Amino acid sequence: MSDEKKSEGTEVLTEGVVTKYMSAAQIANNVLKEVIAKVQPGVTAGELATFGDDRLLELSSKAFKKDKETEKGIAMPTCISVNNIVCHFSPLRSETDITIADGDVVKIDLGAHIDGYIASVAHTVVVGASPTNKVTGAKANVVLAAHYALEATLRQLFPHKGLKNTDLTGNITRICKVFETTPIENMLSHQIGQFDLGAGKEIIQNPTDEQAGKIEKVGFEENEVYIIDLLISTGTGKAKAGDYRTTVYKKAENLVYQLKMKNARTFFSEAQKKYGGMPFSIRGFENEVQAKVGVVECERHGLLQPYPVYYEKEGEIVAQFKTTALITSTGILKITGVPLDLSLFESTHTLDKPTQTLINESLKLKKKKLAEKKDEGKKAEVETKA
Repeated sequence: MSDEKKSEGTEVLTEGVVTKYMSAAQIANNVLKEVIAKVQPGVTAGELATFGDDRLLELSSKAFKKDKETEKGIAMPTCISVNNIVCHFSPLRSETDITIADGDVVKIDLGAHIDGYIASVAHTVVVGASPTNKVTGAKANVVLAAHYALEATLRQLFPHKGLKNTDLTGNITRICKVFETTPIENMLSHQIGQFDLGAGKEIIQNPTDEQAGKIEKVGFEENEVYIIDLLISTGTGKAKAGDYRTTVYKKAENLVYQLKMKNARTFFSEAQKKYGGMPFSIRGFENEVQAKVGVVECERHGLLQPYPVYYEKEGEIVAQFKTTALITSTGILKITGVPLDLSLFESTHTLDKPTQTLINESLKLKKKKLAEKKDEGKKAEVETKA
């Protein structure tokens, strides 16, 4: 995947661009549904991750077959993070795995891309939840908080509302407080572009005092695309790297180094060819020993950016929901995600009326607002001609 293909600034969401986003989203959503169906007691996180990646590759290989130059594939390897594990758990076949048990809270995170147009998604499942075995207590609270925080955030992306990224941060915090939960510190939602997982603007869900001063206050504009990623905890929200090996990496941008070890050169070449600049898991390499050895030198010299496995304290629960959203001329287009069955969750906490009203808003612009936009466009056109 060439660096020249990376986008610069915001692209116009033309019909062709939206079609590629939607194609990638269909793949991601279908694989997510298939993985969810396999989340049962006795299956391992590694088995789920392998299945998810295999399906992402299989389905993406069938898309845009006539255009042989179109790059496509995994945009985020399948990660299966259980209970207090926050994110990025995709264990190697030869190392410690986790067997899913009844009552576990399982986060599924994955993504696909078509021609560098990325569709990323995450969903949380409580194993064994059913109409006769509803989720209650802290587990229900953390899942509902993450779900509602995501839905509220989406509806604050409308440019006409004039909100800043910091306004969204405050709203996430308020919703989490209602459910006696805490957003994981310093986790970011990103504006994205073609072949670009960090195109500029960021939304931070729970900044430390140090981090808060580094985030530029920005608004939202038409033709922007965001991955909105909410990770919420029953604990303090202070996640740390743990004992499990980091297996998810991404090629660093514009960095060149002549690797010394043959294993490292072979591994890095294969990673570039197979994944380009997209995140990948070394569990996907056939020669695991070579990958484990090769990645060490690549990371040491900054050629690969690690995605560490983060944890909350033992006994705490973390929930995650992630979607990819396009800000279009007709509203917010939420292209990834599957519905959460709210009937399976019971909480003693309820949202206040303003928040309930917000999350019930349509993601499509109302006719009146569309008419106002059209009038503004005509006025600007006349002023330009004058």
